[in-house]
Amino acid sequence: MAAPGAPAAATAGGALSATPWVVSTYFAEGLPYVIAHKVASEFFTAAGADLIQIGYVSWFGLPWNLKFLWSPLVDVYSTARRWVILMEIALAVAVGALALAADQGALALAAGGFALVAILAATHDIAIDGFYLQALDRTRQTSLSGLRVAAYRGAMLAGGLLVALAGATSWRWSFASVGAALALLAAVHAAILPRPRVAAAAPGGGARRLSLAAFTTYLAQPKIGAILAFIVLYRCGDALMFAMSSPLLRSLDIETTARGFIASAGTGASIAGSMLGGLVVARFGLRRTIFPIALLQSLAIPLYIVLAWLRPATPWAITLVMLEQLAAGIGTAVLTVFLMRRCSEEYKASHFAIGTALMSVPVTFFGSVSGLLADRVGFTAFFAIAFASSIPGVILSRRVPVE
Repeated sequence: MAAPGAPAAATAGGALSATPWVVSTYFAEGLPYVIAHKVASEFFTAAGADLIQIGYVSWFGLPWNLKFLWSPLVDVYSTARRWVILMEIALAVAVGALALAADQGALALAAGGFALVAILAATHDIAIDGFYLQALDRTRQTSLSGLRVAAYRGAMLAGGLLVALAGATSWRWSFASVGAALALLAAVHAAILPRPRVAAAAPGGGARRLSLAAFTTYLAQPKIGAILAFIVLYRCGDALMFAMSSPLLRSLDIETTARGFIASAGTGASIAGSMLGGLVVARFGLRRTIFPIALLQSLAIPLYIVLAWLRPATPWAITLVMLEQLAAGIGTAVLTVFLMRRCSEEYKASHFAIGTALMSVPVTFFGSVSGLLADRVGFTAFFAIAFASSIPGVILSRRVPVE
């Protein structure tokens, strides 16, 4: 990334020419995330862990909460492009090692492997988001926002297939296939990623100054209190709901392979929602869309109340999951654009890392207590609480700056 005062990066071609690497990088960003979250939850669910232990899987999200602490390193040392490729190589090795631990049935060792994957993946996120903001101008950033979210959620679709693969074969083959895919993506990105023109930054003291400046400039934004509250609270309902979605389906006597296919169907709907959300925001602007989309996302959560209360047959369960995921995809697209608008030219990677780190806080902390809460009150009341927790984000969407 450019140092403070450096000229803006040159645009790396038009939106059409950028499409292949936007899709591949954000698929690569989502793949290790789904391993540390959705697949980890399914792994421990299949291993017979109880609700409280499954809820603790959310602590694997802690590196995403803290990644802003080391995000300035990507702005200062080397280039975002090199960080992307290096982290993909490291992730390929880490996930490959996770396959060995899973095959041995060593749950404690597997937990350590998931934690390592999470740390590497959070750093990988910083690099990819920084590269996206560096290589594209603001217009193309917005026009491709739905595509990047869709590609990211495409990795969630792959996550569902990985769970189904594990159910049909073994977890070893599931994790090994991800390691091979990440190694392939590293090779592809070494060949196709553009090289935006950026000014070199000085290491050492420059890194410390940049780190402090990144935080202070972010916090100096007008209405920063409302901004921070909105980012943290926008996905609280989804965070609670996501953590207990697999245990809910298990309680409906849906087996691992079937849960994997349901997750894939839901993710396909979320991809469609992401694309639709990106198009809507690009067409009508963030100012006109942020509130109705936040409201839509919130009102979709009661579908899980229906699922827990009525305990419908599998076809109806698939339909309800897909409808909720469609709304969630639309909601994620608008939040992505909002976070990009909060980034200054000088600190793109660091500012976006701060925003996404705050966004991930509910996923970790609310998710970590979700098992305990669901165990105490039951699934129906639990998802009602998840819906109530989404309302503050809807209210704040009317009070945050949108330009």
